[in-house]
Amino acid sequence: MTDSPTTVRPDRRAELAAGLARVRARIADACAAAGRDRGEVTLVAVTKTYPAADVVALAGLGVTDVGENRDQEAAPKAAEAAAAGATPRWHFIGQLQRNKARSVVRYADVVQSVDSVRLAVALDGAAAAARDRPLDVLVQVSVDGDPARGGALPDAADPDRGLGAVAAAVAGADGLRLAGLMAVAPLGWEPDRAFARLAEVVARFRVDHPEAAVLSAGMSGDLEIAIEYGATHVRVGSALLGMRSTLR
Repeated sequence: MTDSPTTVRPDRRAELAAGLARVRARIADACAAAGRDRGEVTLVAVTKTYPAADVVALAGLGVTDVGENRDQEAAPKAAEAAAAGATPRWHFIGQLQRNKARSVVRYADVVQSVDSVRLAVALDGAAAAARDRPLDVLVQVSVDGDPARGGALPDAADPDRGLGAVAAAVAGADGLRLAGLMAVAPLGWEPDRAFARLAEVVARFRVDHPEAAVLSAGMSGDLEIAIEYGATHVRVGSALLGMRSTLR
């Protein structure tokens, strides 16, 4: 008899438990250094390229939130994990094409990467048709304001990509709930510079949207600095799950 796709090997579970303990300690230490309560920061385990078995193991270890980047991988993985009894809160964190909206809203609890009014409209229609409650949305912010890359533009009046326009579209949508902001430190920027800039954007954003308190920022290499600047969610992959090539 062969193992099912969600069978967790004891040695892999031990690896994940050790990685989780290290990441949790880093988060706790960062919160203490920043004078913040540990309960203010949620770990989102980024499981892209890792099997559903790892999701099942992490859920068994107390991980409540899981992030995925690609719908083609996330949709079947969420179904496999659910069949094995693991029902974490699923975050879609990758670039999302509008034609994938109908699929994503069926399993994702949060979409962290909304960066245009057109995408917000597509998600709203899909969510209203397929869900019995609004979909939580984070607007992805472009920290450096480069329109060639992903992220709403914080200092632009662009009717599709401007941060104000995107936030207003999400906040006004019946099928969506504006939960906050997400950002990635731009390549070539020191984390301190990136997250200090992000904190300025967040402060202005919350004047108009005080209830949108989530800030998803920081990954394996810079989560401490993100927490210092107010991150409520950190997205951690390799520091938690190991490098993909080492998995058997």
